[in-house]
Amino acid sequence: MINGLRILIYLSRVRESMPVKVAVYGLGPIGTLIARKVLERENLELVAAFEIDPSKIGMDVGEAISIGERIGVIVSRESDAAEILKISGADVVLHATSSHLDKIYPQIVKCVEAGADLISTSETLVNPWYRYPKLASEIDRMARENNVSIMGAGVNPGFVFDALPILMTLVCIRVDCLKVIRSLDAGKRRLSFQKKYGLALSVEEFRHKMDSGEITGHIGYGESVDLIASALGVNLTRIVEGQEPIVSAKLLKTQYFEIMPGKVSGIHGYGIGYVGEKEFIRVELIAEAGREEFEEVIIQGEPPVKWRSTGIPGDTATAAVVINLIPKVLEARSGLLRITDISLPSAFSNLKASNS
Repeated sequence: MINGLRILIYLSRVRESMPVKVAVYGLGPIGTLIARKVLERENLELVAAFEIDPSKIGMDVGEAISIGERIGVIVSRESDAAEILKISGADVVLHATSSHLDKIYPQIVKCVEAGADLISTSETLVNPWYRYPKLASEIDRMARENNVSIMGAGVNPGFVFDALPILMTLVCIRVDCLKVIRSLDAGKRRLSFQKKYGLALSVEEFRHKMDSGEITGHIGYGESVDLIASALGVNLTRIVEGQEPIVSAKLLKTQYFEIMPGKVSGIHGYGIGYVGEKEFIRVELIAEAGREEFEEVIIQGEPPVKWRSTGIPGDTATAAVVINLIPKVLEARSGLLRITDISLPSAFSNLKASNS
C-alpha cells in the first residue's frame, strides 16, 4: 500500500508537469557530467550536490562543474547529506563516488534515511548479491523500511555486459551459449581511466598495483555473468574472472602518456560462467591504446544471433543510463533493485530549449 502511494505521488507530479528534484552525490568526472546533463532537462531540477573534495565544497554547483554560470545551489559536505536531502526535498540521488559497495555503504545509508531514491554508478551495486550478499540484504531491508528504491547502473556493467545481451535473448527459443565483447581505445579515455588501466606501466608495476588495489581495470565481470545467468534461469557451476596486461610492441602516445615498447598499453579482461565444465557465458573486455572500438554480442542457439556496434562512448552513456533510469526507479517497488527488476528502460525526453 505504501509503495502504491509512492507511485501515485510521482504520477501526480508528472501530470502537473512538476520537475523531479535531483541531488548529485560526487562531482568527479562522471558526477560532473551527470550534473551537467541534469541541468539540460526541464523536467529535472538540481536541488543539491555533495562532495568530499574541499576545493569544491561551498562553491556554486555551476562553478564547480564549469558551466560558466551560477545556478544557486551550493556544493555541500557529504557529512551533511542526510539533513540537506531532507531540506531540499530531493526525490532521487544520482550517486557517483566509488566502485565498491562496502565503501559507499555509509553514503547509501544517508540517502535512505532521507527518504530519497538512489541510482549509483557503483559497479558492484549493479548486482550486489554476487559479491556482497549480506550487505545487499541489509540495504534491501533498509530501503523497504524507508520506502525507497536503490539501483546500481551504468554503461558497463549495467548495459553492455548485461542488459543488452539479456534483451537480445528475447528472440531465441534456445540459448546454448552467449558471448559479449567490448573493445575500447583506452588512449582516448580520460586520465583517471588510463591510470586505472595501467597504461605505460611495466608489467611488474602493473601486477603489483593490481594486487594492492592501487589500479583496478574493469570491475564487474562476475556481476554481469551472474546477472545474465539469473535472467535466463541458468544455474552456473562457477564463475571465473581475470585481467591480464596487454604489452605494446611499438611506441604509442596518448594525451597523457608515452607508452614505450614492452610497457602496458591496456588490459584484456574476462568473466566466464560455466555449467558443469561447459562455458555458457563469456564477457570479454579489451581496452588498449589505439584499439578499434566496438561492442559485439554473439548468441549460439535457435536462432543464432550476432550484433555489432561501432563503439558506445563510455562516460556519456553512463550519464545517460543513470538519468534515463530516473522515471523507472521512481515508479518501481521499494528495495534494492537490479536492472532486471524494473520495466524495460529507455531514453526520456523534454530537454531544455536552446538559447541560440
